[in-house]
Amino acid sequence: MIDLYYWSTPNGHKITIFLEEAGLPYKVIPVNIGKGDQFRDEFLAIAPNNRIPALVDHAPKSGSKPISVFESGAMLMYLAEKTGKFLSDDLAVRYDAIQWVFWQMGGLGPMAGQNHHFRNYAQEKITYAIDRYVNETNRLYGVLNKRLADRKFIAGDYSIADMASYPWIVPYKNQSQDINDFPHLKRWLETIAERPAVKRAYEIAKEVNPNFGQPPIRTEEERKLLFGQTSAVVKS
Repeated sequence: MIDLYYWSTPNGHKITIFLEEAGLPYKVIPVNIGKGDQFRDEFLAIAPNNRIPALVDHAPKSGSKPISVFESGAMLMYLAEKTGKFLSDDLAVRYDAIQWVFWQMGGLGPMAGQNHHFRNYAQEKITYAIDRYVNETNRLYGVLNKRLADRKFIAGDYSIADMASYPWIVPYKNQSQDINDFPHLKRWLETIAERPAVKRAYEIAKEVNPNFGQPPIRTEEERKLLFGQTSAVVKS
């Protein structure tokens, strides 16, 4: 059994998609980031960066004691290695997928996240910041669109590379992007959206978070919890 510490964010969706695709048994442990659950001692013990998602595998492949993993990219790689699914054994194909996972972790996710923040959540609308992140998100969409011009999925067969990027493209409207400008990306997005496991993963989001799909910042307390963090939140 895997314990999945989860909230309904793009990074959280990555892992529920994998688990549903692989048919692994797991238990969702909600971490309501708007209420500060990410600062609880039991969560920080496995996720010292106080960010979701994280997991504890009580039956690791090695047969050792339980293994905990945080950071969604590392979690996807761990689960792929555990199951032998969605990451090729062929070295060239394997690292083709891995490099695109890192691309998402280092580029698409952070840039789209800052895009969301400055466009939708920042109380002061800073034109330079909005333009900077909207434009960089647009560039990254272009990179992925070009990659998908001659292939169905990012790294050949459906893989963790697709699972990593898909949840960050779903909210394209909130990122001020016109998906019709990226026909190959649009085709890929629609293809993955129709996968039964992906549909189940997003249903889980609705079950865990009744406010899923609504603006995540509804109170000043939520704003402070999510956007007012300094080193003071890290307990010594």
